[in-house]
Amino acid sequence: MNKKAPLAFRMCPRSLEEYVGQEEFLAEGKLLYRLIKADKLSSIILWGPPGCGKSALAKVIACTTRNKFERLNAVNSGIADIKSVVNEAQNTLLNPSGRVVLFIDEIHRFNKAQQDALLPFVENGTVILIGATTENPYFEVNKALISRSTVFKLERLKKEHLVRIINNTLKEKERGLGNLNIDISEEAIDILADISNGDARTALNALELAVLTTPVSEDGSIKLDREIIQECLQKRVVSYDKNADGHYDNISAFIKSMRGSDPDAALFYLARAVSAGEDPMFLARRIVICAAEDVGIANPEALVAAVAAAQAVHMVGMPEARIILAEAAVLIAVSPKSNASYVGINKALEDIKDKDCGEVPLHLRNAVFDELTKHGYGKDYKYAHHFEGNYVQQQYLPKELEGTIYYTPTGNGYEVEVQKRLNRIRKEKK
Repeated sequence: MNKKAPLAFRMCPRSLEEYVGQEEFLAEGKLLYRLIKADKLSSIILWGPPGCGKSALAKVIACTTRNKFERLNAVNSGIADIKSVVNEAQNTLLNPSGRVVLFIDEIHRFNKAQQDALLPFVENGTVILIGATTENPYFEVNKALISRSTVFKLERLKKEHLVRIINNTLKEKERGLGNLNIDISEEAIDILADISNGDARTALNALELAVLTTPVSEDGSIKLDREIIQECLQKRVVSYDKNADGHYDNISAFIKSMRGSDPDAALFYLARAVSAGEDPMFLARRIVICAAEDVGIANPEALVAAVAAAQAVHMVGMPEARIILAEAAVLIAVSPKSNASYVGINKALEDIKDKDCGEVPLHLRNAVFDELTKHGYGKDYKYAHHFEGNYVQQQYLPKELEGTIYYTPTGNGYEVEVQKRLNRIRKEKK
């Protein structure tokens, strides 16, 4: 064991018994547990956030398989490296099985040609692929590779998992910190596990930093308290990169929280996005879209306010723009909701696509040239403002669509008044 290696690397599990977390498929008797134990593993893709145990699981497989095991990192490897691994695997003098378990870290960084180079060898069984990625493999990995692999979605480690990993590290003498006299409070361990946000590597890196930078006290111990741990972590780890898959999950949750009238959840997901460095104009555009799609006529002022917020964000910039975004997001969340306009335009688009919708009625057409009046353009058009109530009954839709209703008010917010007026108008048409 290389004592100079980082603590997180040294504490990688060597067996399934040492592995912590991912019980859904690694608990005793579960599918992946059985495959690894029986050394019958087929190609797999491990998908999950940083520090959840993807590389650690590959290390377990490396320690347990009887097949040749090789590791590549997609950042600094290419087709030549893949061919070299395959050539060595197919040398039956050195590798009688003719097979190799190939772990490719950050496989999403391989381009299409590099991923395609793996295909024939995964197909014929020469390569048992273990791909690790923080990105959604269904977007970033070739469909052909996905179809030949089983995708396992690893989740963020729970707080109790991290507490167990930290305690194991403090006790482990060969690879961990068991040979040091470390005096760490339960509160400090709890805070370390909590602030690390499901990332074991972050937790162990912070623990190692705290041990290395804390002087030995008079009684010969290294005392680690709440303040030291918080200083070594600086702040809670943001759980997604603004360019990574978590970006889409967070923005989806943000929009659905506004739509679902939960201002607290909307502010939480907005704060996560701001902390991760999202473009504030991107967030402003999402709020504008939500105002139009989900609030609609139930509160017509919501769209006006959202557009004003977007302009203000552009003018002011961060960090103050967070206040403007928060105000707009809360307004959308607490507003009455109606997607009637959204549903209506989609229904109209479907009709245009699928039906013979006829022509614009002649009386609604504009006679730009006098000659057009001879063909009936604008003839008998009734100007609404010349009639009582600024409304007059006449045909507006093409005759093929007469009676079609695209907009149906929900009866929420201002649409209560809209519904009353439309009911009166539509009753007159019958």
